[in-house]
Amino acid sequence: MGIASVTIYIAVAIFLLLLISHNNNNSNPHGGQHHHHRGRRLKIRSNFTFTAPADPHRHHDHAAFDPLVADIERKREDREWEHQYFQSHHPESISAPGHESQPEWEDFMDAEDYLNDEEKFNVTSRLVILFPKIDVDPVDGYVSEGELTEWNLQQSQREVLHRTVREMETHDRNKDGFVSFAEYEPPTWVTNSDNDSFGYDMGWWKEEHFNASDADGDGLLNITEFNDFLHPADTSNPKLLLWLCKEEIRERDSDRDGKVNFKEFFHGLFDLVRNYEEDGHNSTHEFNDSLEAPAKKLFTQLDKDGDGYLSEGELLPIIGKLHPSERYYAKQQTEYTMQQADTDKDGRLSLMEMIDNPYVFYSAVFNEDEDDEYAYHDEFR
Repeated sequence: MGIASVTIYIAVAIFLLLLISHNNNNSNPHGGQHHHHRGRRLKIRSNFTFTAPADPHRHHDHAAFDPLVADIERKREDREWEHQYFQSHHPESISAPGHESQPEWEDFMDAEDYLNDEEKFNVTSRLVILFPKIDVDPVDGYVSEGELTEWNLQQSQREVLHRTVREMETHDRNKDGFVSFAEYEPPTWVTNSDNDSFGYDMGWWKEEHFNASDADGDGLLNITEFNDFLHPADTSNPKLLLWLCKEEIRERDSDRDGKVNFKEFFHGLFDLVRNYEEDGHNSTHEFNDSLEAPAKKLFTQLDKDGDGYLSEGELLPIIGKLHPSERYYAKQQTEYTMQQADTDKDGRLSLMEMIDNPYVFYSAVFNEDEDDEYAYHDEFR
């Protein structure tokens, strides 16, 4: 870290000391000047929703901005997951004599309660700690859109990998650090005979999805391959990307000729591409004549052999738009945050702007609690 960077963060540290001192001098909840803070609580309840997610099969919740909050929520989620897994896989043990009930996940720390305990958590101090971890490229005392996107991406990737590790511990029955196809229980749609007309049988699933995820071809999935298996939209494995393309062909190929004609492209894939490129803003799912021209242009660009159809290989250039990656969602989350917190509209966030808008970073809404007249929180002053 250069001299300029050290100077910046010495200034930040001095600012923090002054800010905490100011807060301590105004900590009397009965001081009349602070009654207007009555009942303002930080809620882990997002007022942000992802706009028009391009992948209709993928439910996506944005990751927590603060790793500390994410860790609390992760522990509670793990306990809930363990409880549900135990109930579904070992129902006979629940009512067995001498069985001790599993601790309920609600008994574990609640992130919202933690955030509102001023003895444990001060959002101002927390943001000052996080700020230099985000302001890294370059270190200039401001958080740019790119820096915040990278931060949000890191948090979401950490969440995804945590869930993958948890799933792997479940399916890796011989505990060798790999998951074989025999160890992984296929989803219900694979074994459902109603899907036979779509080719969704056990042989297809093994050959296409599992083997495509097996990048090194050893018949086993390591943690990276298993993560790709569960989250193919984020993979760099070319075999798995091609599998996603084949999936799109299967789903859109209404006449079952193994390819996608323009009509099938226009009334399915093009809308997803358009929503991705427009980030869902002012987009509509209604098709009209004005959209046919740009759709035809894109179709022609993709149809490299000019046969009037799109094969799986020809869908590769747009597969990332049909199945958005975590970076897409991190960028959306960043754009929302910048819109809400960048009060001077200079395209970057200062520490003060972040401190003045804590609800944006902690996915919060403030509620008035009429029954708690003198409730207050230092972190909001």
